Order: sequence, then structure tokens, then C-alpha cells
Amino acid sequence: MIQARLFTAMVTPFQADLTLDLKAARRLAAWLVEQGSDGLVVAGSTGESPTLSEDEKLALFSAVREAVGDRALVFANTGSNDTARSVDFSRRAALGGVDGLMAVVPYYNKPSQAGMFAHFSAIAEASELPLMLYNVPSRTGANLMPETAARLAAAHPSIQAVKEAAGSLDQAAELTRLLPEGVAVYSGDDSLTLPMLAVGAVGVVSVASHLVGTPIRQMLAAFESGRLAEATALHRRLLPLFRGLFLAPNPTPVKAALNMIGQAVGPCRLPLVALTPDELRQLTETLAAAGLTVRT
Repeated sequence: MIQARLFTAMVTPFQADLTLDLKAARRLAAWLVEQGSDGLVVAGSTGESPTLSEDEKLALFSAVREAVGDRALVFANTGSNDTARSVDFSRRAALGGVDGLMAVVPYYNKPSQAGMFAHFSAIAEASELPLMLYNVPSRTGANLMPETAARLAAAHPSIQAVKEAAGSLDQAAELTRLLPEGVAVYSGDDSLTLPMLAVGAVGVVSVASHLVGTPIRQMLAAFESGRLAEATALHRRLLPLFRGLFLAPNPTPVKAALNMIGQAVGPCRLPLVALTPDELRQLTETLAAAGLTVRT
């Protein structure tokens, strides 16, 4: 069983010339753990994985592992829409000392449920490390159904978690009902974390935890201990920030926000572009309303 409740889907820092900034990655990883994250997902979609080479990803995995030591779990995103490449890269990443792997539903080629079962089975068989399946239909164009996820987890003990970002509480509830005992469901949407906890999820793979890791951790703890009014109050307070971080394509807003509060992570690589002046104004107002200090 995965012993983490708050994973941060970590951004990938770049220097001004868009080369990888491993020093900043180490600094950011350590800071995220200090702010309450007990797990980090590295080189996921928030980490701009489509723009990273495999060598860059491996360097990131190593740098983050070095920075956090045994204070947090490090999960490496190794999935793509090419099964053979995903299998090979999962094997390479597993040799680098990470704690687990994450693999997204294949994007663009829109496989059937049978195709998803074969794809994830191949990745699960490539390594003994815990594997987190990632379902995000809005990005991939295909939806991993709860029945398929449950069959996969029953067939492959290494499949220990699902990051569910279909945006449906009904689907999340069905997923928690069907999965084998001990297989964790994580919200893939910050704004749905508390509702998903109510139907059986154990935590979140968060974007907002880059900025508000401590209160998110407090919300999780309050729910777990039965302090529902406190958890609800925290959710309501954080909701405008959860939404504001998606005023433009992710991770453009969260990287801009980190730069604005003094956690330098650099720009995004193309095809993502900088926020417009109006978007920057909206983001600044959102950060101020959340009590975050913007440095000029």
C-alpha cells in the first residue's frame, strides 16, 4: 500500500534559455516536502513531460530523489501513448531509485478498454515498483473505466493506485467500490479532493500544493479525523485558488505563481506560452486573496 496522501505533481524548472534547471528542481522538491507533500510525481503533465527527453527525465528523477531522501515518495511518470517505449522507459526509471511509477492512459490514439488493459499490463510487468494509473480523459481523449482499472489491479499486484481525473464523482465512487482492497484512489483535481474523499479516495495528486501544501494537508487530516466542518471550511477557502491556477493551460499559471512568490522555476517550454497581462492581473488577485505574498 502506498503510504502518501498528498502528492505534488511537480513542475519542471527551466533556466531562461529553457535548459533543465536541476539545481532549482532540487530546491523546489525539498521545499514542497517542507510544505506538507509526502509524495512527488516527477515529469508528469504538470512537469511538461511531452517536452522532456528521456535523459532529461532520468536526470530529474535522480535530482529529486537526492533532494528529498526518505522524507517523501518519488513517483516517476514513465507512460506515453507508445506501449513499447513506456515499457522500456519504465525499466530504465526503475533502476534510478524512485519509489514508484505513474502511467497515463494513452493519449491521441484513443485505445479501447481492451487496449488499455494490454497497455497497462505490459507496463506493470516491466517492473516490481508500485504503479499508479492516471486517468484524465480531458487530455487523453479516452476514459479508463472503473471495471477495467479493477481488472488491472486484480491481475497485477504492482498496480497500487489510480489518479482519477475524469471529473465525475459517480465514476470515482464506482472506482473505489470495485478496486481491490488496498488499491488507493487519488483525486487528480484539487477542486474535487474533498468530495472524492467522501466517496473513498485517500488523497490528491495536487497542483495547488506548490503554493498551499500546508492547508491542503490540514484539510486531509481534518477529514480523516472526522472534523468535517473544518475540512469543508478549508476547501471553501482554497477553492478560488484551485480554480485560478487553471485560468490558462497548466502548468503556465502555477509556474508564474511560483516565480511571483520567489520560488524561481523559470518559464514553460513551447507550445505553452507566457500569461497575458490580463491573466497575470487575475492571477495576482487570486494569490493575494489566498494570502500569498507576491514579490515585485
